[in-house]
Amino acid sequence: MTEVLIVGAGPTGLTLACVLARDGVPFRLIEAAAGPQPGSRGKGIQPRTLEVFEDLGILERVLADGRVGTPIRSIGSDGRVEKSGGEPIEERPDVPYQSGLITPEWRIEEALRLRLAEFGGAVEFGTALTGFQQSDDGVSASVVRGGVVETVEARWLVGCDGGHSVVRKQAGIAFAGETLDDVRMIVADVGVAGSDRDAWQMWRHEEGMVALCPLPSTDLFQYQASIGPGQDPGLTLANLQEILVRRSGRSDLRLGEPEWVTLWRANIRLVERYREGRVFLAGDAAHIHSPAGGQGMNTGIQDAYNLGWKLAASPTLLDSYEDERRPIAAGVLALSNARLAETLAAKGIPIRSDGDTRQLNLNYRGSALVWDDRDETAELRAGDRAPDATDLLTTDGVWRHLFELTGGGRFTLLNFGPRIDPPAGVRTLQVVGDLVDTEGHLASAYGAGDHTLVLIRPDGYIACISDAGDLPAVLRHGETTGVGRSAGRRR
Repeated sequence: MTEVLIVGAGPTGLTLACVLARDGVPFRLIEAAAGPQPGSRGKGIQPRTLEVFEDLGILERVLADGRVGTPIRSIGSDGRVEKSGGEPIEERPDVPYQSGLITPEWRIEEALRLRLAEFGGAVEFGTALTGFQQSDDGVSASVVRGGVVETVEARWLVGCDGGHSVVRKQAGIAFAGETLDDVRMIVADVGVAGSDRDAWQMWRHEEGMVALCPLPSTDLFQYQASIGPGQDPGLTLANLQEILVRRSGRSDLRLGEPEWVTLWRANIRLVERYREGRVFLAGDAAHIHSPAGGQGMNTGIQDAYNLGWKLAASPTLLDSYEDERRPIAAGVLALSNARLAETLAAKGIPIRSDGDTRQLNLNYRGSALVWDDRDETAELRAGDRAPDATDLLTTDGVWRHLFELTGGGRFTLLNFGPRIDPPAGVRTLQVVGDLVDTEGHLASAYGAGDHTLVLIRPDGYIACISDAGDLPAVLRHGETTGVGRSAGRRR
């Protein structure tokens, strides 16, 4: 019996597999497709997801194949050009990545598969789930590969198999929402002769928008064209070219044959629940968003990041997965729907970056897994994203930023007060002793006093804060969050 059977090897399933592999949890990752899927699809990576990628050890690969702060040129039907993006951003010691990254989704999957291989794992391509049954002790799943049926016994089953999820359907979980058939978009990966690659270009036309976004690490562009009622949704090169010329007024731009093309429909849905017994849903299997705002893939990756450490730590934590992640998905749906409304009104793609779209403000303050003794008006509370801090000097004379010291999927206790005996199973950083907060960035980010204790979860969110320095209270609450329980399983 394996511990976890993951169905679906897109960004969500691959992220979950990497977390489990790193934490020494046995799993199998199956994917019905015969091999990696092509297409740029969701191409925007938000700053919070970049922090996740740093923790998983793939950030350098992702950055090398992407572009941060892509400039945008939006051209009206009168020829007037509006420019945005690409401006220098003031560095902040608590936020290492403030701009989103543009990179094809297949590059993200590639980076995650490479990392998974480094952990000793692999995707089982061409392997489809056909059904499953649950018992009190586990899940018995039937899978087919090359016409051969196999029964897989697992303690837990996680459906990361997209909007048409077989897992969700067979678990009988309702997927409430709507499909807006009159809101459609052609999306394609194409070569474009006659265009520079300096900016993401968008043309606003009375019949809708057309856009060309250069895809880093490739010679291609992502082509997007809104398709209104009565307009031709054909996916032929001739139709794509005709739309581009008509809406841009640029007959000098010539498209190549699409390497990948699809007709997207506005399908906006959220599951009734994230769990049915020993079966969980994550990513598009649980929530489908408008692409406006660039939220969908990022939300799925963070679903997996949340669920993974809990599967590694203790079954008692698993009910908190839905409690923490479903409200996030509901909020993201509302945000992406608002962006979609702006898109339709502007006949373009409004691109904005703020704390909500960058997903840095998302928090679990209402979770049963968090506790603090701070006043409600405090800027940083338990349940918030743990901020970074730069210019930290360690006792071995090496300069670090905090995320380098707290990553790796373990609990970390920051002690700003007098030295304590480190609790078992918890990495402890004695701020006075282990570190020199040379510029005061660490104390400032955490609003720390002379006795503050901060317990950071494996997913980079704050489990506990005690400004009173109440170590017994922090540890009592820490026990409810699985402190120390997964340490023996880690590789």
